[in-house]
Amino acid sequence: MGGGGPGGPDRRGVTPTRSELHFVVPTTRPRHYVTETPELAVALDAAAQRWPGLSRSQLLVRLALSAAEAERVAEKDRRDRRLAALERLSREGIPGLEYPPDYLDKLREDWPE
Repeated sequence: MGGGGPGGPDRRGVTPTRSELHFVVPTTRPRHYVTETPELAVALDAAAQRWPGLSRSQLLVRLALSAAEAERVAEKDRRDRRLAALERLSREGIPGLEYPPDYLDKLREDWPE
């Protein structure tokens, strides 16, 4: 008697439950074990309102992916703001830092020849 695929009977003819499948199906991907702290429980409860019907594990994945996307968007926004500020400064200069026309000549007066 051969072993069944995921969700099918194993060598003993026993079909694993859904929660047991992750132990039956081999993977080369890393697994991460997280303890549900009170703070994480609150986040997962809120996520369950947004994505009803998902398991706590699935909600954790959704939260992680949502946070990664939010960080990517925030980083792009920070970069865009910095570039806009640099472009504005290159066009307009820094307010209050105008130099008189003879500034460099006066600066060079003390230089040796």
